[in-house]
Amino acid sequence: MNTQSVAQPGSRSLMPVLTIGLLFFIFGFVTWLNGALIPFLQMVCELSEMEALFIAFCFYVAYVVMALPMAKILERTGYKKGMSLGLAMIAGGCLLFVPAALSKTFIIFLLAQFVVGSGLTILQTASNPFIVHLGSPDSAAARIAFMGLLNKFAGVLAPLIFTALVLGDFGHVNQVSLAQMSETERNIQLNEMSFKLIQPYIGMAIALGLLALGLMKVNLPDIRFEDENTATEVSGSVMQFPHLVLGAVALFCYVGVEVIAGDTIGLYGSSLGVANATSLTSFTMTAMVVGYLLGLVCIPRVISQAAALKASAGLGLVLTAAILLGSDDSTLLSSLLWGWMGLPEVPDTIAMIALLGLANAMVWPTIWPLALAGLGKFTPQGSAILIMGIAGGAILPLAYGGLADVLSSQLAYAIMIPCYLFIGYYAIFGHKKASW
Repeated sequence: MNTQSVAQPGSRSLMPVLTIGLLFFIFGFVTWLNGALIPFLQMVCELSEMEALFIAFCFYVAYVVMALPMAKILERTGYKKGMSLGLAMIAGGCLLFVPAALSKTFIIFLLAQFVVGSGLTILQTASNPFIVHLGSPDSAAARIAFMGLLNKFAGVLAPLIFTALVLGDFGHVNQVSLAQMSETERNIQLNEMSFKLIQPYIGMAIALGLLALGLMKVNLPDIRFEDENTATEVSGSVMQFPHLVLGAVALFCYVGVEVIAGDTIGLYGSSLGVANATSLTSFTMTAMVVGYLLGLVCIPRVISQAAALKASAGLGLVLTAAILLGSDDSTLLSSLLWGWMGLPEVPDTIAMIALLGLANAMVWPTIWPLALAGLGKFTPQGSAILIMGIAGGAILPLAYGGLADVLSSQLAYAIMIPCYLFIGYYAIFGHKKASW
């Protein structure tokens, strides 16, 4: 990547931090709209659970298909032009929702998701290593945690705003209520719901287009990736670094369980007849916000990045076991945790899916600095490899949907157990592996 304008690690320029923070907010808002969009489109397009999760598949598979091409684009354009291009691509994907909603054609929705995911790929490929190298390596997880806090705060807002704007008049509608309607009544209801998508997505496209133009006016420095003491003297391929490759696998597992926790909670709630099921992703995102706040306070003052990753994997395993054994009838857990605040109570299984957000919060911020450590000039390629790990968000939720159709929605969460086990392995051994 061209580095003619260089910002050394430790640079405290406020504008780059604020700019990247805004981008992370956009990542979160666009990404976690899926949590509301999936159960919504399942109803509108009358899909099975596995078919509905193709919405997440097409969004996240773009990271696999487009990661390396987008890295090449960044090498030619630099950060600023590349990020503006990414925002413009997301705006274009939002506009595709208009013909999709007018025709209720599922394949156009999937194409729109792929275009949006492609735009996010270039933004993610640029912004994550930027934040890692904008200060001390030991505090990189805390910086990413701050960005993640903005990301997940947007994730809290997105399903709530979607539910208010799109489902404001349809809060009572779910899979259970639709099944009780006549065919004529159901078709009228679904057409009205589909048309409600149009104005919000046009508004998003306009806002993102304006941001793309505004970003061109911001002065962003480049980051120097060469490190004289590490990879500058190393020849060969980026694949020679085991801790990077294993980190990409750990990210694959992480993004898979994160998307399962955020995007299937609405499907599960809708199947149980929970009111406003499209807003349930906000519960998961709120738990993630709490986790990020803990990370900001504790890393590296109280706990190391590797230790935080171990704790996350352990908590994920415990909660997964609790989901598999939990009750769909009891609401005891939510009444204890937030019912006293007047917030809606939900079945215990739903509450524990939401609490996975707490377990998942610090996985992404801790894996990135551990996986990029010592890569030096290979950092841009390493970032692209890690971004490809986001494919877990495409494949694992789809596997969950297949298991849910065959077994049950509750038992399908067992797919997360091997994922958390591998994350635990990386936290204990994998990130230390210096050679194959």
